[in-house]
Amino acid sequence: MYQRGDVGATRGGMATDSGDVVVTLDQVPRWSDADQRAYGGGDPSSPFSYFSDPLTSSSGAETVGNGVVSRFPVDHEINSKIYLWRGNPWNLEVDAVVNSTNESLEEAHSSPGLHAAAGPGLAEECATLGGCRTGMAKVTNAYDLPARKVIHTVGPKYAVKYHTAAENALSHCYRSCLELLIESGFRSIATGCIYTEGKNYPREPAAHVAIRTVRRFLEKQKDKITAVVFCTTTSSDTEIYKRLLPLYFPRDEHEEEIAVSKLPADVGDENGETVIDERKIRIKPLPAVSVSVPKPLASPVASPVADVGLTARRRNSFKLDSYLDPAFMSLIKDPDQRSRDQWEKVAQAQSGFNCAKLLGFGDLGGPPLSAAEEYSLHSRYLSKANSLNLSEIGEMKIVYRGGVDSEGRPVMVVVGAHFLLRCLDLERFVLYVVKEFEPLIQKPYTIVYFHSAANLQLQPDLGWMKRLQQILGRKHQRNLHAIYVLHPTLGLRAALFSLQLFVDGEVWKKVVYVDQLLQLFRYVPREQLTIPDFVFQHDLEVNGGKGLIVDPRTKYIYQRPSG
Repeated sequence: MYQRGDVGATRGGMATDSGDVVVTLDQVPRWSDADQRAYGGGDPSSPFSYFSDPLTSSSGAETVGNGVVSRFPVDHEINSKIYLWRGNPWNLEVDAVVNSTNESLEEAHSSPGLHAAAGPGLAEECATLGGCRTGMAKVTNAYDLPARKVIHTVGPKYAVKYHTAAENALSHCYRSCLELLIESGFRSIATGCIYTEGKNYPREPAAHVAIRTVRRFLEKQKDKITAVVFCTTTSSDTEIYKRLLPLYFPRDEHEEEIAVSKLPADVGDENGETVIDERKIRIKPLPAVSVSVPKPLASPVASPVADVGLTARRRNSFKLDSYLDPAFMSLIKDPDQRSRDQWEKVAQAQSGFNCAKLLGFGDLGGPPLSAAEEYSLHSRYLSKANSLNLSEIGEMKIVYRGGVDSEGRPVMVVVGAHFLLRCLDLERFVLYVVKEFEPLIQKPYTIVYFHSAANLQLQPDLGWMKRLQQILGRKHQRNLHAIYVLHPTLGLRAALFSLQLFVDGEVWKKVVYVDQLLQLFRYVPREQLTIPDFVFQHDLEVNGGKGLIVDPRTKYIYQRPSG
């Protein structure tokens, strides 16, 4: 049986000692309460806290001063409905609690401890529901729980290749639970983190999706909901939510200013779902057509039989021509004219002074490509790459996918020392790169480049790098968040400066030089990266092992304790 809990036992978001204690909402701290304002941008004792991100604004007020409007402004009414509590949702006396389960609603795959607390009646009712699809929700009675209902939802499996689909499915889980709460006539809900370790959903990206979806929902339905309680059962989840809640639910202008620079680039649409611009349906209104009545012929001269069909076609084409978009028609250029323009671009590029080539960086000249030309080039390479078996390139582990960075962006890893130019077919390598990058470049992403010991290998010149950038296209340039370069050498810095100077300043200004693995983990968590052994060894040699300890079994790097 559940018993009433002591206020002091639950205040501050800490779990109670006993699992059968009923906790009421007035015992759970609101997000807007003064004692919840311990957020300061992270734990100052963290070994990563002193590494600032050069790509984010150092001052939130400065960013707002430049005219950037906050995407999640302060809303005290919404903030008053948000609670953060450390403990199981089913100990709370609310209208509904959320159970994260599988498609069959099986007890073994439900939130640990829920069925034991609710009693056997819950599993029996779940068996009659006929399952539940991923992203959807179903409701049952709560039985022995203090809550009135249990809302069951099925979280998605996570894979980097299909991360957008997983994000949207997870967002739909939270939205379905909130919609079902309102449809059932209830007003308060407690939810844990809707993901399971078996489905491999990274914790921090999942928290971003959860919090922003709830925020967007309350913006539209705040009159129908009185309380949403985020429940965490581990210290890591608690710290993640304490760190992310001020970004989406700022409690004052200071937190709102910080959020402007700290929020991810992609925070979803009006519902919190991720939207791919290329998949939006664009409907253009038809142009106004003025129909003029044709003048009658001066004399009824009969047309020849052979011209009757032509005359009819001309009459029918009159309406079709009036609907043709001049902007679209202007894209259609005479093929001969296109060829002449291309030859002129080449001639102008070749006649110019090629400073980069004289410096030994390769041919960085050549004509610039238009957006249409880059799109066509990328499409041809992608089509060819999808038709080939490039597994031998993948086995070299030059380029491979990592997890996600600290802001939830997918990561692509590049290992310079594995780039064996003497035994590598560069054309097949480019095809492999295009194929691997394609799923990532649809939205903001990050590159991690291990330059450790790469200076011992022959590297391609910068002219080849320019060509690769053109093949990847403008979407890659636009959505690239950062290139974190570990263990850069003086030669690499000079080469990248040349790329910034001669090729594309916008892309290559996103390079962030990182001297230590420990510093890299500030941007990309250790568990999100597969790191070759020699990189750890190189890090110890370059930095002299100062302040670092490497676990030889897990390859984790720790700070050496002082004293």
